[in-house]
Amino acid sequence: MHQNPQQPYPQQPQPRYDRQPYTQQYPPTVIVQKKGNGCLKAVLVGAAVLTILVVIGVVLGSRSDDAQVSLTDGPEVTAQAAKPGKSQAPRKAHVPGLGDLVKDGKFAFKVTKVEKGLSQVGEGFTAHEAQGQYVLVHLTVKNIGDEAQMFTDSAQKLIDAKGRTFDADSGAAIWLQDSNAFLENINPGNSVNGLLLFDVPKNLTLKAIELHDSIFSGGVTVSLR
Repeated sequence: MHQNPQQPYPQQPQPRYDRQPYTQQYPPTVIVQKKGNGCLKAVLVGAAVLTILVVIGVVLGSRSDDAQVSLTDGPEVTAQAAKPGKSQAPRKAHVPGLGDLVKDGKFAFKVTKVEKGLSQVGEGFTAHEAQGQYVLVHLTVKNIGDEAQMFTDSAQKLIDAKGRTFDADSGAAIWLQDSNAFLENINPGNSVNGLLLFDVPKNLTLKAIELHDSIFSGGVTVSLR
């Protein structure tokens, strides 16, 4: 069935504007009000906590200051000494040996050579046999004082590895050529080459010789090892 072109289109329903606009619905706000003095208590608790924190800070600060004072006022500590379990090994003192110049009182000494294992010294009627073995110590003695000084072998001591000391054999030494060790008077600035003779056991292990400018001096030790 054909529609009449003159007939208008059916009318569309008009929108209604009398309705209320759409709004999102939210749950009602509930305000809870505490009874009594709850706010006042909260303020007081907060103030008390703050006061405690301030007091703790002051105490810690004062302890830190005390610690700094004790560290700066006390003896200085090295980094090595502060390491636990590691102690610094003591440094060994240097002991002079052959060829070293040493001094005691008015004399300067230099031990140049050591001989051992001699069964006798001298020849003919001047020969002397050792009870054990003879040890000869060659040395140079110089007077570094301002007046003459007597050098004698009786003031010198030989020391073995066990710490025992031995006197020089003056009776046999006087027969040695160029010994210059028995009551030799040395003027200031002069020096002599001498020999010290010791009669010691055959199995002796030499350690050192103790040299003195007199029997009353402190002496100086020279290693013979």
